[in-house]
Amino acid sequence: MSNAAASPELAAFSQSIRERSLNPLWERNVSQQPGTPCAPHIWRWSDVEPELLKACKLIGTKDADRRVLMLENPAMKGSSFIAQTIFTGVQIILPGEVASAHRHTPNALRFVMKGEGAYTAVSGERTMMRPGDFIVTPNWSWHDHGNIGKEPVVWMDGLDSAFTRFFGATFREDYPQDTQPLHRGEGDSTAAFGSALLPVEFKADGAVSPLLVYPYARTRQALTHLQKSAPLHPAHGVKLRYANPATGKHPFPTMAAFMQLLPAGFEGKPSRSTENAVFNVAEGEGSVTIAGQRFEFGPRDIFVAPSWSDVAFKARRECVIFSYSDRAAQEAMGFFREMGAGEG
Repeated sequence: MSNAAASPELAAFSQSIRERSLNPLWERNVSQQPGTPCAPHIWRWSDVEPELLKACKLIGTKDADRRVLMLENPAMKGSSFIAQTIFTGVQIILPGEVASAHRHTPNALRFVMKGEGAYTAVSGERTMMRPGDFIVTPNWSWHDHGNIGKEPVVWMDGLDSAFTRFFGATFREDYPQDTQPLHRGEGDSTAAFGSALLPVEFKADGAVSPLLVYPYARTRQALTHLQKSAPLHPAHGVKLRYANPATGKHPFPTMAAFMQLLPAGFEGKPSRSTENAVFNVAEGEGSVTIAGQRFEFGPRDIFVAPSWSDVAFKARRECVIFSYSDRAAQEAMGFFREMGAGEG
C-alpha cells in the first residue's frame, strides 16, 4: 500500500464504497505465489484398514449408498477434500453386497488396493476388479459395484468433484434399480480400445477415455521392461502416464494418472510442479520427502503432495506407485508449471 493509502480521505473512501459492495484492488492482500493451503500428509494402511472393517459392522451399503472413508487434508478441515482440487476416498465392499447404480457429473477413477471378486459396471459393461487395476468412470455414466467373491475388496476413489462444486454444476441421479442392465460384453472396451486399435467408426470427443480398465499386469510389465532398457529419470525412476487411447491425452479432462517404478536403492532428486498429486503405493517400501517432511511408506499407504512442493523418493525395496493429479486441468488452462531435478 502506498503512503497515500494511509490518508484519512482515502480511508473514508474505502469505507464508503464497501457499503456498495465495492472493494479497492490496491488494498487486496492475496498471495501471488504458487501453492495451496493443502499440507503434505500420509494415511497409513495399518491405520485405515481397521477403521474400514469397523465401518462394515456399523453401516451397510443400503444405509450409506457407498461405504467410503474420505481422506480429508488436515489443513483443510471440513472441506472433504484431500487437496483443493481433488477428492480421495477409500471404499470397501463385502461379499454379496451391491453398491447401487447412480450417475453424477464428477468424473471418477478407481485404483484397486486389496481383494478380488468385486466388479464395477459402467455404461452397461461389467469388469472384474483386481489389485493394481486403474478403472475409468466417465461423468454422467451409470455405474454400480458388486462383490461376487469370498473376501472384502477395497479400492481408492478419486473424483474431480471440487471442479463441479466450484462451478455450481454438481448433479446426481439414482438408477431405478440397484443394478443397471448390461448390454455390452465384459472386455468389450478393452478389445475395442486397449490394443492400439480403434473401431473404424469411432469418433473421439477428446473428453474421457473410452477404455474402462487398465489392467495392472500390463502396466507392471511395461514398467519392468522400460526399467531394463531405458535410463532412469533422476526424480521419478520409470514413470508412465495413463493415456486416452483415442487421443493420446489424459484419461480425463481434469485428472491425470500415472504409475511409476523405483528400483531398490533408488534415491530420487527433488522435483516439483504446480499439480496437486495423490500417491498410492502398490508395491514396495521406502520414504518420500515432501516440502521438507519425511514419510516412510509401505504397500497401500496413501499420501498427498501439494502444489509446488519439493518431492523426493527413496526406495528400500523395489516400489511401484500409482498417482493421480489435477495436471490435466492445469495443462488445459495453461497453468501447469514444473521444475525438474537439478533446476531452480
